[in-house]
Amino acid sequence: MKIGLDISQVVYQTGVSRYRANLVENLLKIDQQNHYFLFAGSIRQKKLLKAFYQQLKTNKTSYKLSNLSPKLLNIFWNHLSIFPPNFNQNLDLFHASNWAIPKTSCPLITTIHDLTFLKYPQEHLPYYIKAHTLHLKRTKKYADKVIAVSHATKKDLVDYGLEESKVVVIHSASAKIFKPLTKDKIKTIKAKYNLKGQYLLSVGTQEPRKNLQRLIKAFSHLNLSKINLVIVGKFGWGDRTKPIPNVKLLGFVPDEDLVGLYSGAKAFIYPSLYEGFGFPVLEAMACGCPVICSNTSSLPEIGNQAALYLNPKKESDIAHAIKLILCLNSEKRKKLIQAGFDQAKKFSWTKTARQTLSVYQEVFNVHRS
Repeated sequence: MKIGLDISQVVYQTGVSRYRANLVENLLKIDQQNHYFLFAGSIRQKKLLKAFYQQLKTNKTSYKLSNLSPKLLNIFWNHLSIFPPNFNQNLDLFHASNWAIPKTSCPLITTIHDLTFLKYPQEHLPYYIKAHTLHLKRTKKYADKVIAVSHATKKDLVDYGLEESKVVVIHSASAKIFKPLTKDKIKTIKAKYNLKGQYLLSVGTQEPRKNLQRLIKAFSHLNLSKINLVIVGKFGWGDRTKPIPNVKLLGFVPDEDLVGLYSGAKAFIYPSLYEGFGFPVLEAMACGCPVICSNTSSLPEIGNQAALYLNPKKESDIAHAIKLILCLNSEKRKKLIQAGFDQAKKFSWTKTARQTLSVYQEVFNVHRS
């Protein structure tokens, strides 16, 4: 097969970026038979996209870097149905992103990570909602198969009206870099970010859905003078989170440092209102950090019995969960950490790639027969 993939999103430092980059890397590791045509569209991020391709480059890949940025792809593919992705590449199938879905002459697959734009429209930009709504409509019309990253997302898609038989659940995973670090390495990374003493950690793009305002209020009410709350993540949209005593905003942190922050944290707390998957939960578990997360959407599916759960809409529930995890004795804490290690091991990018390749083969066989 000649398989096309839109890799435009690998540069945006989000969960969707992690998915696309890790999927491509692992498909190339496990698949010795098929050829991969990697399409990327960008104006400002060309250098990063070229660098990503260069590290992947093999005789199994070819590449097209277009001036069509994601916003332009939304216009050309979603609105106008022009510039099909094959670019005379004679593709056997195309794996579109969760942003722009073209009408193709070959079978089409897309991955949908979540439906936050429908469930929480008040917490998204109008342009974002419009683009994703159109993508979803085109998915329903043109996609041969839809990959959902969790059973929760599949349920949302079926509720929206997609045929259940078209939607396949394939979980994502944490990257191999996420594992416990030594005390010396943790100390070095803490010093780099001027962190002293114990801290709770939260990770995610600063946007309303991540529920950071409630988290900060709940934390503040506890008056934990000897423990800081550390928040990692670039600003997305909404009201900017303001620094207050004992709350440190680090902004974007590269993965090589994030590993140390997970490893050194007293606990990881993730009170998100809605997640299609929730990478940080598995990343924290893989680093040996006890996890508290919301009892909504995909998070109980991902965390299973290895996390403490809270109602993200209640400040009192968030505060209670923090107190609970801080009061765990040594034995219970070790059990929770071990459960996290065991849970994280259930997910792997090799498994994700194998299951995705199986979907490719199934779709190809159907169209060939």
